[in-house]
Order: sequence, then C-alpha cells, then structure tokens
Amino acid sequence: MSENEDNRFGGRARRYVQVGSRVGALAARLAGERYLGLKLDRTEHAEGLKQALGGLKGPLMKVAQILATIPDALPKEYAQELQQLQSNAPPMGWLFVKRRMAAELGPDWRSRFADFAHEAAAAASLGQVHRATAKDGTALACKLQYPDMQSAVEADLKQLKLAMSVYERYDKAISTSRMYQELSARLREELDYDLERRHMALYAHMLADEPGVHVPAAVPELSTRRLLTMNWLDGAPLLSVTGEDLDFRNRVALNMFRAWYVPFYFFGSIHGDPHLGNYSVRPDGSVNLLDFGCVRVFRPSFVEGVIDLYKALRDGDDELAVHAYTIWGFENLTKDKIEVLNLWARFVYAPLMEDRQRPIQETNNGMYGREVAEKVHAELRRIGGVAPPREFVLMDRAAIGLGSVFLHLKAEINWYRMFHELIADFDAKALAKRQAEALKTAEVPEAA
Repeated sequence: MSENEDNRFGGRARRYVQVGSRVGALAARLAGERYLGLKLDRTEHAEGLKQALGGLKGPLMKVAQILATIPDALPKEYAQELQQLQSNAPPMGWLFVKRRMAAELGPDWRSRFADFAHEAAAAASLGQVHRATAKDGTALACKLQYPDMQSAVEADLKQLKLAMSVYERYDKAISTSRMYQELSARLREELDYDLERRHMALYAHMLADEPGVHVPAAVPELSTRRLLTMNWLDGAPLLSVTGEDLDFRNRVALNMFRAWYVPFYFFGSIHGDPHLGNYSVRPDGSVNLLDFGCVRVFRPSFVEGVIDLYKALRDGDDELAVHAYTIWGFENLTKDKIEVLNLWARFVYAPLMEDRQRPIQETNNGMYGREVAEKVHAELRRIGGVAPPREFVLMDRAAIGLGSVFLHLKAEINWYRMFHELIADFDAKALAKRQAEALKTAEVPEAA
C-alpha cells in the first residue's frame, strides 16, 4: 500500500480547488437563473454537471448518484444525466493504471497476468474496472481505486457536512446529522478494498443456496486495500432487458428481490448501493452482484422492528408501530410524527399487503415514491421535523433503490407471497446466531 496517498493536507487542499473550479461555475449559472432571471438551458447545464462530477471522481460523484435516485430531489433533466454516472463515468488513462498496478503488486505486476486490458471496462465514483486473464486462463475483473481518494473523501465530507448544515437552516423537515454520520462511515469503508473482499465472501456465504444470484470470487493474492481482483461475471446491463417479455422480467425481479432480502431477513445484512450499474443479468434471468463496497450489517432487533412495523400497519396496531420505530432509534415520537412516518411506511409496505400479482407501484408516475416523498417532506416540515436514526438511512435508500429497479423492469409479482416466504419462521435469536457465524466466516465486523 502506497503511503503517499493517505489523507493529507496537500491532497485535501487540491481537492478544494478542483471542486471550486469545476462545480463553482456551474453553480453560479444555476444561481443566475434562479435569482437574476437569466435563461439557462437545463439539459446542457445538466450535461456539464455530469461531466464535472465524473471528472472529479470520489464522494461528490457518489452523492450525485444518490440524489439521482431519490424521488423528485432533482429536476428530471439533472436526474437523467446524473443517473449515467452510475455506469458511464469517464475512466482514467493507461498511465494511471500502470502506476496503480505497480504500486499495489510491484514493478513486475504484468508477469502475474496472462493478459491485462488497457481500456477500462467500467468506471465509477471511487475506482475503475479492467478486464484481465489469469495465468490459468480464468477471466478476471481488476478494480483499481483512483489516486488520492482518501484525501478526496475527507475533503468532500467536510463540504458535504457544510452543505447539509446550510440546507437544514432553510428546511428543517429532516435532521441531517445522523445521515451525515452514516454516509461518512460507509464512504470511508468503501476505500478499503480488503473489507470489500470480505463483504464479497459474506455475500457468497449468505446467497450460497440462491441459484438465481451470482457473487464473484476474489483472488486474494492479486488484491490489496486499493486493488480488488475477482473472477469476471458476464451479463447484460439491467436496463437492457426492460424490453423482454413479462415472464423474463418477472424472473429477473424475483432474483433481485431474493438477492436483497434473503441476506436481510436471514442474516441482518443489506447491499446498500442500489444503483443500476451494480447488477447485470444473465441470459437465464439470473443476476450478478458486482459491487460490495457499501454493505450494512444491522442489529437483529432492527430486522425484527421491520417485521413488527409490517404487522402494525396490517393490523392497525398503533402501539406495535411505536415499538417498531423505537427499536429503530426514532426519538421524541408524538402522534403527529407517527402519523407522518406511517405515511411513508404504508407506501413502502403497500405491495406486501395484498395477496395478488401487481406492479411495485400502481400509478403512472415515472419515479418510485415521488408523490409520497413530497407529501411526507411537507408534513415533516409542518410538524417541526424528525431525526432519522443512522440505520434507517441505508434501509430507506435500499427500499427506494430496489423499488426503482422493479419499476424499470415493469415487473408484476405477488410481493406478498415472496415476503411471507422469507419471514414465515422469523426468529431474532436464530438470526443472531446465523449472523454471528456468517460474519466470523467472512471476517466482517459486527453491526455498529
């Protein structure tokens, strides 16, 4: 591991300059439209923002990806452009690749591969992937972390904290302090490719009995904290199968559902980065999971709370709902807050309440949860706001991310039966035992 890329003042200072010069001009143009009445071509401006963030790499790009998936957080022109960052970010060139590989595996790194592609196969916010071939002929994927990412993360997190605090002065619907803590912890974890390698092993263990889900296997001897090598999994982009027949799309949706929720309800773990570039589809409708940088392990009681809230909404049991929200970590619950939280909960749980085949969302709205999110936000602002618990942040994002996938697929499934198959024999103590064994096997830390 190269020490000259550790978090340092010089790296952070350069990052501040980069962010200011690239994004500042775009922000000024947007402000000109809003406050001075200047005409702005939003499509062109959104394209410029995508290019600026794609060139910067790092957490700002990751935040843009998140914003692009949150219902109505951005105008549609911006959401459409920023969604492309999820799988079409501009890669870095061969000079970077040679330096990174030499720094991680030594100057003779090429001798450890039969072949190594010069061009990146994919590029994302924190790293890019190159195809390679092992000495024994195995097809490999090599994920290389971009240079100076630790400094970039710390610099961007400071700016994100400032941006959140400024936003909260004008809109007190949601307290962002715990959200910031959770996002900070997960982003710092994503820099550790050795931890991601262990997350990959965890998911291989949890999904071992799921024939419709495939997890790559890491190659430890060709991996470090900034280089992750694994076997290559062939598959088509998720959006490329939206024109297939309903049976095929339903098969893909079923496999995606189990890829997310078998780990959650049986092991208390969730794949916390729901953008479309993290999956691919095989010809038989099975799915590949491709990224394990953002994995969240939950306390068994949190998972129990998710099931309790479902039962509370189903049975109209207000006391059980309060119990579930309390388990999650919501504080100072009033009748008004519970009613507003239940608005969102009823939307998320709605497909699980009816024993019939149906789309995930039965309106023609193009973004999953847009109208409900707007209403919930307005009501939270009216009653003085709420502070979401840390664990709730990724769980909420997961529900929206997976719902958006099902919306793209236009899947029609009996979600009720799929859900009840998973929770039929739920036991928090049994989950705790399975979780402890799985985490120990994969050498992954316990839930925070």
